[in-house]
Amino acid sequence: MDKSIIVSECVFKAVRSSGAGGQHVNKVSSKIELTFNVFNSLGLSESEKELLQTRLKLTKEGSLILTCSESRSQHKNKDLVIKRLFESLSNNLKVKKKRMATKRSKASILKRLKNKDHRKNIKNNRRKPDLE
Repeated sequence: MDKSIIVSECVFKAVRSSGAGGQHVNKVSSKIELTFNVFNSLGLSESEKELLQTRLKLTKEGSLILTCSESRSQHKNKDLVIKRLFESLSNNLKVKKKRMATKRSKASILKRLKNKDHRKNIKNNRRKPDLE
């Protein structure tokens, strides 16, 4: 994964943010929409592209769309959305460890059975004795 190539392939679009804000919010486009095409990227290898295709929610064209409107500044939102892009790419490129099936030890099985037997005896001793 080559970060400099990926950033150059990103398409940024400034959009008006939603929500309350008064007069100024209607004039300023501070929300940033990042579009990154995974299929046509030169910064990713073929195996990375296949892995991302299965793990990420992509459009039909193979694009990943991220938005950010946390800050009032367009530049801060752009930095945040780039940071989010690399976090999502790196998180989805990690190979997950295969789970190894394990078996309980004989000592733990015996301990559980011994505890069950002990509880059974306690509850049996609470009963009224048979007079027959």
